Amino acid sequence: MLDPNQKAVVIGISGCSSSGKTTLARLLRDIFPNTFILHEDDFYKPESEIPMKEGLTNWDCPEALSIPDMTAALEHIRATGELPVSSTMNLTRPFLSRRHTHGSSSTTTSSSSYYPPSSSSAAASKAAPPKQKTGPGKTITTAKSKSLSNSPKQPTLDSKEDLNSVGPCPITTDFINKIKARVADWLQPSSPGHRVLHLSSHQQQQQQPLKICIIDGFLLYSPPPLLPATLLSQMDIKLFLLVSKAKALQRREARDGYVTLEGFWKDPPGYVEKIVWPEYVRAHEWMFEGGDVEGGKVKAEEVSERLGVLVNQKEGETKMDRDFGETLEWAVESIMRELERLVLGQEDKKEEGQKEGKKEKEEEAIALNSFAMKKKWAAAQRERNARELLIKEAQEQHQQQKE
Repeated sequence: MLDPNQKAVVIGISGCSSSGKTTLARLLRDIFPNTFILHEDDFYKPESEIPMKEGLTNWDCPEALSIPDMTAALEHIRATGELPVSSTMNLTRPFLSRRHTHGSSSTTTSSSSYYPPSSSSAAASKAAPPKQKTGPGKTITTAKSKSLSNSPKQPTLDSKEDLNSVGPCPITTDFINKIKARVADWLQPSSPGHRVLHLSSHQQQQQQPLKICIIDGFLLYSPPPLLPATLLSQMDIKLFLLVSKAKALQRREARDGYVTLEGFWKDPPGYVEKIVWPEYVRAHEWMFEGGDVEGGKVKAEEVSERLGVLVNQKEGETKMDRDFGETLEWAVESIMRELERLVLGQEDKKEEGQKEGKKEKEEEAIALNSFAMKKKWAAAQRERNARELLIKEAQEQHQQQKE
């Protein structure tokens, strides 16, 4: 259940590198209103502080990230509904000084939207050339396109993750529009989504719509000692994307590389085999039966029921690579269901308590009324008995006088 003072719900999307986390996050950002993204990759330490493994820079271990700053950022988002800036937070490192948070209208540009720009934004992109970001031996070109998010005021940030290419959208516009229509129906005034984001007692108390923050990252749900429990507790909804080793390797090798704080990183030969996959296994083998990550059978009871992590895998199956349309549909339905549970479940529980209290009062009133009626009946009975006794005595006296 949500804290009554909470102004944003945090949705985690985790999984192996190249499992589709950022792709899914960006699609969800454009499907749900009042939604913005925080990338775990923005909490990497400077390259000089990244640990080495087998002579290679290990970007895929917990020690490469500033976990305290990420935890503090999520705490800030849940409490304020806004992205953090270093000037307002006590951070161990100045990473967030590169970020900013401000209101933006629904026509604000976003470099990470999959949707085509409108004619006006297309004209603007012709007038202004794409922004160039350079790194050692590499040039990254990013073009601004219009975001279709219908939130009137969205927190934004300058994220190096948005400078990374993710390739073409893996699903069709028609399919996306079908999913958007499903969410639009859920948000209608007569539907649960409208109560979740606008009309619940939680929103009435906050006097603003509930915001949604999506954090995507390769390492979000691992138990201590890899990650502190405080990080897991900052995520209200937890989604996990499965991917096979072969598919992860194929997708990762197809990428140009990654923008870093200092410049640009491109995987050296054998990096996935030596670093990415082994670190993924080390951090997530607890989720799979027998620790067999490649076998793909998730320990459903421990992962879902006890820790609340939802996995894009049907019960009893071991399939690792799902159609991305199925994954998007699963994620949307899971988010709607969990939001109803988190927000409306709390209200339903309150309503149940109120109904129970009302029922108890009614039963008490009935009991008191019954007691009063019994008392009144007993008094009347005593009065009848007294009258009958007087009548009997009078009759006996009359009989004696006659004799």
